[in-house]
Amino acid sequence: MKAIEFDQAFDDGQDVSDVLDVSKARRPQQAQRRVNVDFPTWMIERLDEEASRLGVTRQSIIKVWLSERIEAQDKGRGEQATRNATMLELTP
Repeated sequence: MKAIEFDQAFDDGQDVSDVLDVSKARRPQQAQRRVNVDFPTWMIERLDEEASRLGVTRQSIIKVWLSERIEAQDKGRGEQATRNATMLELTP
């Protein structure tokens, strides 16, 4: 199956799993390490409330929120770096 056919089948909602070779699939940057973090009781209660509201685990909420924060910081740094580079270009 050509890529354009695959894309069209996928976009049409067809099951394309039979043409995928998942034996070589990998998830980049998914290595995990266990860490222990102490949280104040009020924070755990709030995390649990949000997890319950969304129907997910506390760990999932923590991972998503931390990921969002890191991505936001990375984006901010990228924009700042662009601004700094622009300023350097404008400086005589």
